[in-house]
Amino acid sequence: MLERDRDENGQARNARPRDRFGRPLPPGSIGVERVPDDLDLPPEQTLDYAQRLLDDGLAFNAHEVLEAAWKNGPESERSLWQGLAQYAVGLTHIQRGNPKGAHTLLERAIGRLTAIDRPPYRIDGPGLIAHAEYLLAELAAGHDISERELLPRLRR
Repeated sequence: MLERDRDENGQARNARPRDRFGRPLPPGSIGVERVPDDLDLPPEQTLDYAQRLLDDGLAFNAHEVLEAAWKNGPESERSLWQGLAQYAVGLTHIQRGNPKGAHTLLERAIGRLTAIDRPPYRIDGPGLIAHAEYLLAELAAGHDISERELLPRLRR
């Protein structure tokens, strides 16, 4: 049996480098910079960091940043951060050419973001929902989605 990579606490962690879409590369390859496993930023910094990653076409890394906020943030904001992380994973699936995965994650993101009346931190809930719906319609029509169309704005 293969031995799994583990961190200093014994938790399973894949130490292999990853490509810009988050896919593992062969050991020794040069990948994109990883998001630290222990990332814990205030909400404004989380959103700024995730936006920079999205702007650079690194939706998978943006998902990791947003997922850290979901796991470290207050229970009252868990659904918000979960929805944003799912949104970023939906973009990742589009980048990877997986329309079924994109559909599933974008639908989940829409569901979570729709349930939040007034998202905090100037998050553009209605804009993100509209963008996700646009992407779903494009996927359903079988249209190619350009990288430019995968550059959402998280905040107003």
